[in-house]
Amino acid sequence: MMGKVVDHELRVHGLENVRVADTSIMPTLVTGNTNAPAIMIGERAASFLRTSAG
Repeated sequence: MMGKVVDHELRVHGLENVRVADTSIMPTLVTGNTNAPAIMIGERAASFLRTSAG
């Protein structure tokens, strides 16, 4: 898991302009289907990219 490798805006620590949008960033895995959390992470990543680009 990469939960401690990224910050709250999905940026990889120690690298510039690199973000991870995957369920591997979750600090603990959910016991059920990971589809909804994966979609949420992707939506948040898109939001972060939109705000940082403009």
